[in-house]
Amino acid sequence: MMNSLGINKAPADTRVVVAMSGGVDSSVVAAMLKDEGYEVIGITLQLYDHGAALAKKGACCAGQDIHDARKVAEKINIPHYVLNYENKFKEAVMDDFVNSYLNGETPIPCVKCNQSVKFRDLLGMAHDLGADVMATGHYVQREMGKDGAELHRAADPDKDQSYFLFATTREQLDFLRFPLGGFRKEHTRALAAKYDLPVFAKPDSQDICFVPGGDYAKVIEKLRPGACDAGDIVHINGAALGRHEGIIHYTVGQRRGIGISSEEPLYVIKLDAEKKQVIVGPKEALLTKTFNVREVNWLAGEDAFLRDAPIQVKLRSMQSPIPATVKRTDAYRAEITLLDPRDAVAPGQACVMYEGERVLGGGWITRML
Repeated sequence: MMNSLGINKAPADTRVVVAMSGGVDSSVVAAMLKDEGYEVIGITLQLYDHGAALAKKGACCAGQDIHDARKVAEKINIPHYVLNYENKFKEAVMDDFVNSYLNGETPIPCVKCNQSVKFRDLLGMAHDLGADVMATGHYVQREMGKDGAELHRAADPDKDQSYFLFATTREQLDFLRFPLGGFRKEHTRALAAKYDLPVFAKPDSQDICFVPGGDYAKVIEKLRPGACDAGDIVHINGAALGRHEGIIHYTVGQRRGIGISSEEPLYVIKLDAEKKQVIVGPKEALLTKTFNVREVNWLAGEDAFLRDAPIQVKLRSMQSPIPATVKRTDAYRAEITLLDPRDAVAPGQACVMYEGERVLGGGWITRML
């Protein structure tokens, strides 16, 4: 008989590794599964040191998160391990983040972290520990379809994290479980109070973990001193309008704080890393209808993308899916055409493809057409 995790074993005979971040969500997952009788092992990753990233005394909250995860594990009486993945995280996530910004892109390090450190290295450790499955506190749903496990949006649209998990492979989905996918956040917090977890009132994290306060440029300058050169601010008509102190201080779609005066409202249209230029223009120049995506992870069957298939896409994590078509151009690339042009489509951001609630796949925006 299948247990609640879809394994043909009794819960007591099913070993589950729970990725415990020290937050409310993953803590509730561990407590729920322990309460259901599963053999639960908690693992927390030490990924970064805010002090090293920002040279700011007392800024390292990674230590607090690890402490919180340990206290939860003690409360619910499960074994808990802390793995130092700082070097892996720096190479796979932080260095990629810096390189992307220096290349004029707008990266999403949370996707890279899930893609590499969490769902590759940590998942491998779970296998090594003899786990039957690995569970996380992500708000997404895993559904069984005719061709196997599928990734679906969370029941709570305000907490849905499917945008950040598009790079999850089919093989990984076979091993992963997301027990909170059908919950609303208030239900999760109620469970945290029910289990009397020490983190039941802990607020959700709002920032990228190694960029507290959202000051990307400060982190980049600390990690890669002198890597970003000054250059020109140029109108799309070719006129030089001023100077900038580095393209890392700008994002596509930005209007305020560009550093030039103009009679017409000007927006950042493009960042040209090779020429060290910030290219600006009127708002209508931001509109994009067709663009390419690279490193596409196809979660649906490949035959679904051999034509201009109607889909929906998300270009931002909090954006509602919008109508589009996708044309697969090779094994890892596709061309996306939006039914209605959108502004501020930025290279380096993710384009995630949906069919209703199901995630079909996604990739990284690379070029406007």
